[in-house]
Amino acid sequence: MKPWQLLAEARTPEGNLMTLTCRGGEYLILADGKPLMGSKMKGSEEALATLGCARARALEEPCVLVGGLGMGFTLRATLDTLPAQAKVVIAELMPAVVEWNRAELGELAGRPLSDKRVEVRVGDVAGVLRDNSGRFDAVLLDVDNGPIAFTQTANNSLYSNEGLTIARAALKPRGVLAVWSAWGDRKFEHRLRYLGFEVETHNVRARLREGGPRHVIFVGSL
Repeated sequence: MKPWQLLAEARTPEGNLMTLTCRGGEYLILADGKPLMGSKMKGSEEALATLGCARARALEEPCVLVGGLGMGFTLRATLDTLPAQAKVVIAELMPAVVEWNRAELGELAGRPLSDKRVEVRVGDVAGVLRDNSGRFDAVLLDVDNGPIAFTQTANNSLYSNEGLTIARAALKPRGVLAVWSAWGDRKFEHRLRYLGFEVETHNVRARLREGGPRHVIFVGSL
């Protein structure tokens, strides 16, 4: 078996080492040596887009925020779901991840960053939410491993009552907040309901038709 090839590395704001590796056409991003995301496990990331944009896709000019670029699969599925006049803002904390998606990872998801509907914001998604009150028809969050942070402890605040209140304020009436998570979280569901969301949870396969581990998509609707 071929060894994994190191393609690039970068540090998170908290100092964690993120590495991009490749083996036989498969790509893997690791955080301090632990797998964070892989190119063969894109099904649940695509489901985040289709479930989160179920309402927005029926609008003529929807505006959607995608928090977390990853390998571009959620962004690609969002673009494929929405109409030609849509606007999609992608917020990514790490400049290196944006660079990787413009280079080594670009072809995996059909180079979604080149789509004219996309606006790239490099920085904390919480700041984008705070600065765009009432702008979005849907907000899709795939940040860290979901409500319980894996790489950045600061990400926990995004899923706190305060963070979710900011996200709610960034939505238009009948807006939708969809959150990807590596596992279920009853406390998070209750938090969403407490803040006025109607909540559905969806258990989806990482590879959809091909199986793989199950992930959870929380869908909160206003």
